[in-house]
Amino acid sequence: MLFPPPECVLGTEEALIALALLVVAALYSSVGHGGASGYLAILSLTSFATMEELWLKQHAWSLNLIVAAIAFYHYQRAGHHIPRMTGLFVIASIPMAFVGGYLLVEGVLYDTLLSITLVWASFRLFKADSEFDEGSTERFPVSQAVPAGAGIGLVSGIVGVGGGIFLSPLLLLKRWATPKAAAATAALFIWVNSAAALTGSYLSGDWLVETDTLAPFGSAVLIGAFIGSRLGADLIPQRAVRVVLVVVLLLAATRRMLLLV
Repeated sequence: MLFPPPECVLGTEEALIALALLVVAALYSSVGHGGASGYLAILSLTSFATMEELWLKQHAWSLNLIVAAIAFYHYQRAGHHIPRMTGLFVIASIPMAFVGGYLLVEGVLYDTLLSITLVWASFRLFKADSEFDEGSTERFPVSQAVPAGAGIGLVSGIVGVGGGIFLSPLLLLKRWATPKAAAATAALFIWVNSAAALTGSYLSGDWLVETDTLAPFGSAVLIGAFIGSRLGADLIPQRAVRVVLVVVLLLAATRRMLLLV
């Protein structure tokens, strides 16, 4: 037999995807992110690229719930969480993420929005990395935090990410948090936004999550999240967390831009 049967090919592809998702989850969770942009990029390189945009978003949100929960656990346990700051952003984002998840954005518009999202986040995070000083955090004003949280929630729901790629650069650029405090806030923010967007998407009447697909991929990101978030919260220095975050965003942005060419 010159070629393996289709079942073997599919099994091999799924195993490779699971491995790639594990690596992405470890990388993203080390900086408190869920990894949705990375999962979307990986799936777009496989046979799953033919699936509807909504299918991709719902599965990315589902994986986000797993990874962000583990990341928050490790960062919170390590003492990096600032409840008041997280609360303001989360409360403002929930209704808007719900609305964003309810809206149906597809085709070229969806691809363009996602590409702009990744490029913008990469640029802002790179700038934050070059300007941030760990010893110069400032008090964050409620008048800025609430509208920022609402806006991030809406865009995250529309695009299909958890919002960490917006929130982390904002917290660092405004000097409202250290890298690890930003990671803790981003993790909980991503979990809540992903849950709200997933709920809004479900209530819209289009539920496309496949348990058979989610189970192996979810197991893979679970392992990756435990490894990555443990390293980020307890072992990696603050500066290293910022550098990894810049690399994560640049990789995701570059991958998405290449897909549009």
